[in-house]
Amino acid sequence: MKKLICLFACFTLGLAPAFPQLASISEKTQGMEAFEGFFDFYYDAENGKIWLKVDKLGQELLYVNSLTGGLGSNDIGLDRNQLGDTRVVRFEREGPKVLLIAPNYRYRANSDNPDERQSVAEAFASSVLWGFKAEAESARAVLIDFTPFLMRDAHGVAQRLRSRGEGSYRVDESKSMLWLERTKCFPLNAEFEALVTFAGQPEGQQVHTVAPAPELISLRMHHSLIALPDAAYQPRAFDPRSGYYALSYQDYAAPIEQPLTKRLIPRHRLEKKDPNAKVSEPVEPIVYYLDRGAPEPVRSALIEGASWWDEAFEAAGFKNAFQVKVLPEGADPMDVRYNVINWVHRSTRGWSYGTSVTDPRTGEIIKGHVLLGSLRVRQDFLIAQGLVEAAYADGEKADPRMLEMALARLRQLSAHEVGHTLGLAHNFAASTNGRASVMDYPHPLIVLQEDGSLDFSEAYDRGIGEWDKISIRYGYSQFAQGTDEAAALRRILDEARQSGLRYISDDGARADGTAHPLAHLWDNGTSPAEELGRIMSLRREALSRFSEKLIPEGAPAAELERVLVPIYLAHRYQAAAVSKLIGGYQYTYAVRGDGQEPVSPVSAEEQSQALSALLRTLQPAELALPPHILALLPPQPIGYGRGREYFKAHTGVTFDPVAAAEASIEHTLGLMFHPQRLARLVVQRAAGTPALSLGQLVEACWKTLDDYRTPAEAAVSRAGQKLLLHHLLRLSSDKRAMPQVAGEALWEIQGLAKSFERKLQKDGLSREERGHLSYMAQEIQMCLEHPESYKLPAPPSIPDGSPIGCGGLH
Repeated sequence: MKKLICLFACFTLGLAPAFPQLASISEKTQGMEAFEGFFDFYYDAENGKIWLKVDKLGQELLYVNSLTGGLGSNDIGLDRNQLGDTRVVRFEREGPKVLLIAPNYRYRANSDNPDERQSVAEAFASSVLWGFKAEAESARAVLIDFTPFLMRDAHGVAQRLRSRGEGSYRVDESKSMLWLERTKCFPLNAEFEALVTFAGQPEGQQVHTVAPAPELISLRMHHSLIALPDAAYQPRAFDPRSGYYALSYQDYAAPIEQPLTKRLIPRHRLEKKDPNAKVSEPVEPIVYYLDRGAPEPVRSALIEGASWWDEAFEAAGFKNAFQVKVLPEGADPMDVRYNVINWVHRSTRGWSYGTSVTDPRTGEIIKGHVLLGSLRVRQDFLIAQGLVEAAYADGEKADPRMLEMALARLRQLSAHEVGHTLGLAHNFAASTNGRASVMDYPHPLIVLQEDGSLDFSEAYDRGIGEWDKISIRYGYSQFAQGTDEAAALRRILDEARQSGLRYISDDGARADGTAHPLAHLWDNGTSPAEELGRIMSLRREALSRFSEKLIPEGAPAAELERVLVPIYLAHRYQAAAVSKLIGGYQYTYAVRGDGQEPVSPVSAEEQSQALSALLRTLQPAELALPPHILALLPPQPIGYGRGREYFKAHTGVTFDPVAAAEASIEHTLGLMFHPQRLARLVVQRAAGTPALSLGQLVEACWKTLDDYRTPAEAAVSRAGQKLLLHHLLRLSSDKRAMPQVAGEALWEIQGLAKSFERKLQKDGLSREERGHLSYMAQEIQMCLEHPESYKLPAPPSIPDGSPIGCGGLH
């Protein structure tokens, strides 16, 4: 009998549920504050927890993490209202476990065959973002503790701090909590926020400048669960000539004769009320909202600039399709329902960004999100301050042209960053088409008149550009039913080509070693070399009238040094533009059959003109500062100091004019002697194309630097020649340089060594000349005899420059 009872007990235990019965969701959440919407959730005030009701098991949605309370350091890059990752996710449950899974949309099969789709999904890894325990359940719903997920380092803050050399940090849960003020629920999105504190040992300089207690950094992290858009959106194919970014994925269902990689453009959903009308009101306009924290007159300038895009949408067949308003009071900038232009503060100026929340499946932009750095407008003000005849002529009131120029830049900036959130990439060739796009980086166009006065009226353009209209037409035009869309889009791009509009984006313009002769940042004009000459003349005029009237009455005289920097380096960006003609190639984003010439080398004549223009930036007479300026620049007073936007100094606290010249010379030489540029010269000559040689560059630079008449110019000359020698020494041992380039550099070094030896044997040399030649001769000997152990001095750094005003997206 006992055996039967035992067997019965074992049998009944075997039939018992594998997991204990869970409480109902209503029982578990009794007395908690309820939030109803896309995902219902409950706040447990007693325990400081958020409980999420998951009633969409297996259903895909968007998860977006962001940073609402920033660190304030441009160098570290953790800004207020900064978007993080956008992922398609879904909740899956098995027994007591609930997982948040991110499927892999980089690899798919666009097929009606479910087995084909499944085979691709199983071939590539997914990612489980978090695991939860089911704590309560009701019909087709489960309750999970969402709090640990919200309190983690979702934004990668610790990794960012470590990678920037600022120390090792970790989340301190005892000093973190939910942030209910920004935790809300709406029909199509649920928003959560937490104050997360990171504890660690600070090692760098940046954290010390922005955090009250650098060992404890408290930031606010935001999390959004967002309903995916419906299937009515029609993706549009990417074309490299269109001016858009590309959203790419691998389609394993593509026929063998077609490319595996599919590319779409990101864009907002915009539909006509009357699809057959040439111009129609939209079903729903695209509305952007400006941060309420932007003050006047900044607010009005930003609204006006962003509103320019309505003109482009009119060209695409829409009326009143693009609108800009001030964010409603109480609205959350991170709420996915609002496209927002954020006004962001940092301890130092830095880049602005135009980003978006985009459906990774289709490219549909769900939320445009702009971050504008507030300090950068002051850089334009500073540039104008140094150029006007007398910025503070009466000692107090600033010349109104300074503020007008800064606000003009803000208008253009606003349009630029919003353009990124419409899906548009940079167009760094637009300046050669007469400012054809706000998606370029504009340099202020200030004209020196014949009477010596300066004209600021055209410093920045006003309104949208012709290229911008082409891009918006490509991305947003809605064609009547029955239209061949692919053919209609090709006609738009053909129109751009026939009108001479150029388009080259970051890949062909941003890096110092790039090759396109017309794609540049912060430039003007159709001829880079001519524009550099114009700017050098403008620079000379500004330096000639440099005076104490450039700062207000009562300001420390040492503040003039800050004003001097952008004037002295006024040529820096145009010099970069001109350098690209040397070893340059004119090319387009041509496709077969469009009639464009794919690529051709820059002519020898243009390369020689570029060299001549660059040599002016090396002339000691241009770089040696006149005595009247040096007499105005005392050391920084107590309470002030030289920052990163000042010239370095060999002289301690006093201003160092030779170091200023070194920074400028190094900038030009670094551009001219870039290993990629020199390698292209080798390739051009090998192809039988007339091109400059490394020897010609060295000879021209050395001769220019050797032309001096005063002691101040002589000091600049010697500093420049040492820097030129250093470039050759580095090239000769640079493993990344083309071997032919390294060999040519070695030959030039050996020739210089012989010339130094001959000169040192002559009588009549000054002590300075003998010391200069002996120093360079010894450096050559040490580098050639001990190439692995001898370290050349670090190249002089140039003060921070780019971006001007507020630059665009990365």
